[in-house]
Amino acid sequence: MRLLDLIETTVNGTGYDLVDFELGERGLFRVFIDFLPADLERGHVTVEDCAKVSHQLSHVLTIENVNYERLEVSSPGLDRPLKKMADFERFVGERMAVKLRLPMPDAFNRKNFEGVLHEIEGDTLKLEFEGKDGAAMLEFTLADVDKARLVPQVDFRSRKA
Repeated sequence: MRLLDLIETTVNGTGYDLVDFELGERGLFRVFIDFLPADLERGHVTVEDCAKVSHQLSHVLTIENVNYERLEVSSPGLDRPLKKMADFERFVGERMAVKLRLPMPDAFNRKNFEGVLHEIEGDTLKLEFEGKDGAAMLEFTLADVDKARLVPQVDFRSRKA
């Protein structure tokens, strides 16, 4: 079984969604989890959620003889990476930064965009961004994406009424 399939099956089996994983230096194995789309009302991933997944993953990785020194399980954070079409579908209407594999000639020959994902039609994603002459719409597919992340919207104003 491939490592991705092993991790995804284990994480999903514990009731969470695998966002991403990475193998770092010195044997670091880092896994990012979130709630499954059906469980989003549960709020944010807690330390207890991470501990539950970590416990299960450590057993599975040992049984499957996966070589690692240290396992870290955490939430994806405010600037959550977007990897799968389901991620983009979940965050329609949100602000995101998208880096494409190749520059888009019809979008000022750029690869990097920041804007709001407005809709998905079939396999085409539509991102509104600020162009040279105001708002512009970028159409791209998941295959065009090199990296994508949510852009955190944090309000630091006090809540005085």
